Amino acid sequence: MNAMTYGLDIAKTVFQMYWIDPMTGKAQNRRFSRAALIEFLSNCQQGQIALEACGGAHWWARKIQSLGHEVVLLNPSYVRAFVRTNKNDAADARAIWTAARQPDMPVVSVKTEAQQAVLSLHRIRDGLVNTRTRQSNQMRGLLGEYGLHFRKGRLAFRAELRERWAEVARVVPPLLMRALERQVHALRELDEQIQLVERDLQEWLRSDPAAQIVDKIPGVGPITATALVATMGSAQAFRSGRAFAASLGLVPAQTGTGGNVRLGHISKRGDAYVRRQLVNAGRTMLTRTKHPPAWALPMLQRRPKNVVVVALANKIARTAWALLAHGHQYDPGHVSVRPA
Repeated sequence: MNAMTYGLDIAKTVFQMYWIDPMTGKAQNRRFSRAALIEFLSNCQQGQIALEACGGAHWWARKIQSLGHEVVLLNPSYVRAFVRTNKNDAADARAIWTAARQPDMPVVSVKTEAQQAVLSLHRIRDGLVNTRTRQSNQMRGLLGEYGLHFRKGRLAFRAELRERWAEVARVVPPLLMRALERQVHALRELDEQIQLVERDLQEWLRSDPAAQIVDKIPGVGPITATALVATMGSAQAFRSGRAFAASLGLVPAQTGTGGNVRLGHISKRGDAYVRRQLVNAGRTMLTRTKHPPAWALPMLQRRPKNVVVVALANKIARTAWALLAHGHQYDPGHVSVRPA
């Protein structure tokens, strides 16, 4: 660890930094504007600069690295315990500085611009999908008010709506019918936008070797592969596959005292979007493949189906980490051997 450590609390326009002056030993806690902070970092003694992995943190991390400093990104939940008093910018900067100096503190790998762009595409796609689902459900509910009921499922609803459009036009008042036509047109536009985003993700998949490796895991498709690789950043940031699965909230939460440890539901820490994609991949492996994993079938006899699905999601996360950490291709016949 470098002798000089800075704790930086970032925001949109105001930035707070805490450090100990090596000449006087006096604590410094200063506020900067964006331009003033960049100027200060360009001229100050090079060292280790710690900040929370929050909005804008990865851009700042790359910017600070370009100025010659070492960057440490910390999970905000680990920093909160070091806030001494009321929460404010100055207290947060000091807490970040204190947390960064703790031994064995887990860190977040700095994402590249490409990885950030991929995750942004996923956020855009997720928003479009949610909007499409919300509008479809709203249309279904409005038509139900006029005694028109349709099959379950988005695709089934859209197909039946096209078949029964003449019936809908006879039953629904003209005032509402015009609005429904605009909604149908909007749904078509949403489909087109989602397809364009998925095409961009496919292009990145074809250009990224790591995503291509993960894409070969059974149950994993382009959406899950690109999201998983971009979220992981660097496999070396995690000491094991279990650590990576734990960062996504796919391991049991633990509570205990007096030597008695109880395992509960999964912790649900980390990125909920990636966790959902992995759970969907696990469900696909269990229910939609001709040959589900052999170890999962006996588990179904003694545990609920959703528990087995989450176990498969955990297995996918561990497998992806192992492949990327060791530079291997997916081999369905591989047998893991513990090192001596």
